[in-house]
Amino acid sequence: MPVSSAYGANRFAVAPMIDWTDRHCRTLHRQFTRYSLLYTEMIVADAAIHGDRERILGFANEEQPVALQLGGSDAAKLAEAARIGEAMGYVEINLNVGCPSDRVQSGTFGACLMKTPEIVAQAVLAMKRAVDVPVTVKCRIGVDDQDTEIALNNLAKAVFDAGADALWVHARKAWLKGLSPKENRDIPPLDYDRVYRLKQQYVNQFIGINGGIQTISEGLQHLNHVDGVMLGRAVYHNPMMLAEVDTAIYGNENGPASIDAIIDYMCHYADRHIAAGGRLSHIARHMVGLFHGAAGARRWRQILSTEANQTGATSNVIRRAYAAVQNATIEKAA
Repeated sequence: MPVSSAYGANRFAVAPMIDWTDRHCRTLHRQFTRYSLLYTEMIVADAAIHGDRERILGFANEEQPVALQLGGSDAAKLAEAARIGEAMGYVEINLNVGCPSDRVQSGTFGACLMKTPEIVAQAVLAMKRAVDVPVTVKCRIGVDDQDTEIALNNLAKAVFDAGADALWVHARKAWLKGLSPKENRDIPPLDYDRVYRLKQQYVNQFIGINGGIQTISEGLQHLNHVDGVMLGRAVYHNPMMLAEVDTAIYGNENGPASIDAIIDYMCHYADRHIAAGGRLSHIARHMVGLFHGAAGARRWRQILSTEANQTGATSNVIRRAYAAVQNATIEKAA
């Protein structure tokens, strides 16, 4: 049921995840899916404005389409950060209204903003005035003891009245006190029906769903009720899952490159990164989940987790790990 706006094409996304969805992670994910929308980690507006922009915001054109997720509550700073992001080439600016970490609580942004939809609206309006690319919001269904019917309705009305192009909803509450960020990803119960009801209210607005979705098949079921589906940890721990997306969700019959070609590409990518002063571990850590459940997966993980961290490690580590997978596959078939 995609909405009629241009944003409606974004039927599948990989969620923004702090410490995970950096440029190396996105490069890997892009090898498996051409059409999925990929996100940065949350970047605090002040860091985008005052920090090393190439280090913090830089990405390769091959990663596109990529959306920049910002954190903050100051409308003027968010507008400036959005301008910077648009100039860097991001295709969307997203405001985080869902992260419950101590860091965002101390700065009164992230999930804290569920309590102040008027501040979120001011930020969206300022960003919309600052950029031409879509401005979107990612939120929870509520925080703490909020009534989720009221809290999510108020937030949605505020952001859509301000001109937001889409609302991505993590279908859980966030508990700002008493649960860690990790616990907040698992303990509050999922309420997909609440997000479905929101979509019924906003037939002509893009509503996407996130939270606890484990497979592309599950994602397809959600697309019977909402406009977009977003997977996070499941995809990170099993990146090959993304190989299903372009066909299952976008109807493109041309699958990704062969796994041989993808491994070769990532090795050359790693060589370039190392030549520029980087470390193999910056890339290999995102590849550990490849071959999830396959023969040789354990040996693959062992080699990457130990040897990639060693001083002077090169892409030969990846090639040796892949050879172990190939050998295990042959032995299993024999």
